[in-house]
Amino acid sequence: MTPVARPPDPPDPYDPSAPLPFFVYGTLRPGEANHDLFLRGRTASQEPARLPDAALYDGPGYPYAVDRPGSAVVGELITAAPGAYGELLVALDVLEEYRGPGRPGNLYERTAREALRPDGTAVRAWVYLAAGPVARRLSRGGTEIPGGDWLNRP
Repeated sequence: MTPVARPPDPPDPYDPSAPLPFFVYGTLRPGEANHDLFLRGRTASQEPARLPDAALYDGPGYPYAVDRPGSAVVGELITAAPGAYGELLVALDVLEEYRGPGRPGNLYERTAREALRPDGTAVRAWVYLAAGPVARRLSRGGTEIPGGDWLNRP
C-alpha cells in the first residue's frame, strides 16, 4: 500500500511566529507618514476593518490603541506580499518599539486579535496595543479620539 501524502497543516493563528495580517490604525494607514515608508512594495492587500473592544488615544504624533470592551478602532487589514512577511514583521516591531512579549521598555505590545471586515467576517491579525504602563496612563488621563478613527481626529 502506498502512503497518501497529507497536505501540510495550516499555520496556527495563536503561534507568535504565524504569518498573520496586520491591523493598522494610525500612521501606517494610507496617506499617513509611515504608510509608504514601511508598507510600499511589501503588501499583497489592504482592506478596511475595525478592531472591536479597543479605544484609540492621541499620542505625541501617533495614536495608541488600548483594550476597552464596547468600543472599536477603525483601521485597515494589511496582508504581507509573498516573501515579505518576515521583513515586514521585523520592520513594524522596530517602528512600534516592540522588543518581545512583556519586555520592559516596550512602547507597544504585539498581540493577535480578531479584527472585523466590513461584512462582519472576523480575521485574526497582529495589532500593536499600548504596552501596560502606557495603557494605564492613557486610561487615567489621555485624550481619547472620538469614534476611534485616527484619520478623523479633531
